[in-house]
Amino acid sequence: MSFIEGKEKQIDVSPQNVQVFSRAGMQSTADAQIVHGIYARFGKRVLDIFLVLIAAPAVLLVCIPMALMIMMDGGSPFYKQARVGRNGKLYQMWKFRTMVQDADVQLKRYLEENAEAAAEWQHYQKLRKDPRITPVGRILRKTSLDELPQLLNVLVGDMSLVGPRPMMDGQQDLYPGRDYYDLRPGITGPWQVSVRNESSFSDRAVFDSGYAREQSLATDLKLMFATVAVVVGCSGH
Repeated sequence: MSFIEGKEKQIDVSPQNVQVFSRAGMQSTADAQIVHGIYARFGKRVLDIFLVLIAAPAVLLVCIPMALMIMMDGGSPFYKQARVGRNGKLYQMWKFRTMVQDADVQLKRYLEENAEAAAEWQHYQKLRKDPRITPVGRILRKTSLDELPQLLNVLVGDMSLVGPRPMMDGQQDLYPGRDYYDLRPGITGPWQVSVRNESSFSDRAVFDSGYAREQSLATDLKLMFATVAVVVGCSGH
């Protein structure tokens, strides 16, 4: 029974009506899954290309002076590294170079000489106080502007604007779960705009699993707007 406007009303809960309500609920769920599937397979890629092309002129105006500043130490303004993409396929991810030119060699030596840093790297797969970062690179990381060259990765289909944080080759055994491999890695995503500097590497799987279930146009737009807040707040490392 329900009470509406002070009057008692009888609800018909006959088997026929229960069956109708059940079918309606199943149909609603099926419709939602269809919409989810269409966006995940086609709409998301269309949105990526559209937004990258629209933003390209403004991005170039920002990137040119950045590249010139990075080149002041005599090295290339760009840095590429193998990352694990959709279905486990490796691709070359582009970023603005924020570290010294022999960063990988220096990291190996630094971790060998510093047990505390080695433990931090093992847990987070990053260092809060990374000695390899240049002064210009520190600013770029703080504002997350070092990620801008990844728009090229989005354009060619290696990445998406929104998705899991790209995994480095060699980190696969540290990552629990399989949802990552069903998605294109993203420039931003649930992990990137939440606890990206505080969580362990394996915690990413929780965020990736949730995003795999909930990805939609509305979810992606919310995450993009949240990314703006992260950039403005300079919360990157």
